[in-house]
Amino acid sequence: MQKEAEKENSAAQAVPLDEKDRAILRLLQANAKMTVREIAANVHLSTTPVHERIKRMEDEGVILQYATLVNHARIKKGLMAICYITLKEHNKKSGAKFIKTIQEFPEVIEFYIISGAFDFMLKVVAEAMDDYYNFHVNKLGQVENIGQVQSTFVMGVIKQTQPMIS
Repeated sequence: MQKEAEKENSAAQAVPLDEKDRAILRLLQANAKMTVREIAANVHLSTTPVHERIKRMEDEGVILQYATLVNHARIKKGLMAICYITLKEHNKKSGAKFIKTIQEFPEVIEFYIISGAFDFMLKVVAEAMDDYYNFHVNKLGQVENIGQVQSTFVMGVIKQTQPMIS
């Protein structure tokens, strides 16, 4: 528990990264399955310092997780929608309850607090429009404190990537 709290605190603070750290991150962003040996060969270090650098970046919250990008259409989740949501009440308790509820929906694959005309943005995937309608009416529509929902449907993906270090 304490380690998670330390990661949260460190997330708010910038971590100094040298060029070797950045090179390691670029390689891992391109292929998280690379072995430490392969990374070491690419950045011209031995395996021990590369392993230590990766471990340090994980401990400091620079590396949050290792993930696989999935082609949604290939797994019958070809419909993607962006939902913009405004809450009726803007207080800590109702906001926290809303966030907890939305996090439990497996259809929601990304979830952001935003500024502007709306309070939150959700990226939702579904097999087809009927499934999205079911999600919208029977799940999202049942969540307390929602004032407005606007759905925009993704017609095609031009770029889907996660790299932060280029």
